[in-house]
Amino acid sequence: MDIGIFTAANADSLAPTTLAREIEQRGFESMFVPEHTHIPVEFETPTPTGDPLPAEYARNFDPFVLLAAAAAVTSSLRLGTAVTLLAQRDPILFAKEVASLDVLSAGRVELGVGAGWLREEMRNHGTDPRIRVRLVSERLRAAQQIWNNDEAEFHGEHVDFDRILSWPKPVQLPRPPLLLGGWGPSTFTRVVAEADGWLAPPDVPAIRLAGAIRELQDLAAHNGRSPVTVVALTNDPSAAQLDQYAEAGVSRTLLAAMPTPDHGAALRLLDSHASLL
Repeated sequence: MDIGIFTAANADSLAPTTLAREIEQRGFESMFVPEHTHIPVEFETPTPTGDPLPAEYARNFDPFVLLAAAAAVTSSLRLGTAVTLLAQRDPILFAKEVASLDVLSAGRVELGVGAGWLREEMRNHGTDPRIRVRLVSERLRAAQQIWNNDEAEFHGEHVDFDRILSWPKPVQLPRPPLLLGGWGPSTFTRVVAEADGWLAPPDVPAIRLAGAIRELQDLAAHNGRSPVTVVALTNDPSAAQLDQYAEAGVSRTLLAAMPTPDHGAALRLLDSHASLL
């Protein structure tokens, strides 16, 4: 099982270049970052955990800009999003950003995509939260047309464009590894049909995760496709937990190391996580 870091950066934390170098030098396989374009001052949508949102959610850098900085100072670190909110992104611009990052990183992009949860954030982008899952699926199909064709066109319910020219194309074809976030039967159906892997919610107990992975892999086998990559995320990792995740069938576990203005504390946390490798 591969071990990566789930992190972010803002103007007060370790710089993205420093953060990426420190992660790679400690032997981690990957670096994944989240996305929120903004946080509405007032919102009614319940948070996924039920707790107040951390302040850094509104302060983090754009994921593709952050990962481009990371790509410039690393050589082997896989660079991922967990997740990018495609329901809030223009699909043509999204295709350009992903392909550009994949070229600049020499083919190291891991593309985690989700539909999002903060309805007020979506509405500020002009997105109807009720159709966000369908919108993500269609925008992914449109982006793949751009990645895989010199002249691309797409005509769907929500995305519609005539023939266009757009380069670069990704190094990893037909696309960088695609991970879909979420949980449950509808998510698993979309993962098997549309993606290469599943990005599980954070801190799922190993026994529950094992059952979900069996369900997902059974569905993949039933549909005649190879086993699905599974990525887990934990905020409080231990050696025992990582052993349990590996036994459950997890392919990669991300250890959370969220931004802090205390740079020394950030490095000490990376050291602590590195002791688990």
